Amino acid sequence: MGYDLENKLVIAISSRALFSLEEENRIFEKQGLKEYYQHQLEKEHDILKPGTAFDLVNNFLAINTLFDDGKHIEVIIISRNNAATSLRITKSIEAYNLDIVRSAWTGGEKISKYLLPFKVDLFLSAYEDDVRDAIDVGIAAARILPFEGDRQMTLSHQVRIAFDGDAVLFSDESEQIYKLQGLDAFIAHEKENVSKSLPDGPFAKLLRVISKIQTHFPDNTSAPIRTALITALITARNSPAHERVIRTLNEWGVRIDEAFFLGGVDKYEIVKAFQADIFFDDQDVHLEKTSKETPSAKVPYVSSSPLFENQS
Repeated sequence: MGYDLENKLVIAISSRALFSLEEENRIFEKQGLKEYYQHQLEKEHDILKPGTAFDLVNNFLAINTLFDDGKHIEVIIISRNNAATSLRITKSIEAYNLDIVRSAWTGGEKISKYLLPFKVDLFLSAYEDDVRDAIDVGIAAARILPFEGDRQMTLSHQVRIAFDGDAVLFSDESEQIYKLQGLDAFIAHEKENVSKSLPDGPFAKLLRVISKIQTHFPDNTSAPIRTALITALITARNSPAHERVIRTLNEWGVRIDEAFFLGGVDKYEIVKAFQADIFFDDQDVHLEKTSKETPSAKVPYVSSSPLFENQS
């Protein structure tokens, strides 16, 4: 019987999200694929520096030590590198003692078609096209942004994840109404639908998987994964939106440990105070600030969304 990924939290991550490969990416963009491959082969034994998602992955993997019944979290490297150039990356994984034993090296092929077979719950990459493809096939995915802040480089007892609401945990339905029809239409829609659950967004399934892990730890403060909803849009204009969010989370049967309804106040200070290991949002205006001090990632709209062409 094969190894079962079905009932685990499976995180797929690109090599450029896990390690700092910006110099190598510049070689690829300016000199081409051949020079990039040659550079990686020549640098095979040079250990890569941690990238934006390194601390997040390290802390996620540490959670497995809290369980006696095997792994509950699996991290998989999925990269457009080929097998030959993968050696530098795998040697770096070994050097940092990361418990990552599964990988896929597509040699330039699209990554998205391999995410479903690997039962991936979350895909993190620095490459926007791969992230968008993943969102389009129903995988929670986000583009890791360059991180300018200080790095922990020590294991934490808790992974702290902050989510935006509309277009991340929930669908972009309400955001569409606000942006395309205006404030009055949004308020009317929320009042009319206050008792109805919000439709799932791209990260709804991920939150449910995280909640299953949280049930092993009824004491919220000591649970190894702590979550926060930090949102400005959906409650910036009317209380029914706030009520609808709470009703939705209750109906989903999931646990959000902390919730912040900011009513238009900047998010970055709350994200920093929460000490998030990562913050997921769909708006550049928020991420430009949070990414200076908190590892952050942008969630794109699905290609079929009316908001797709003008995401910012």
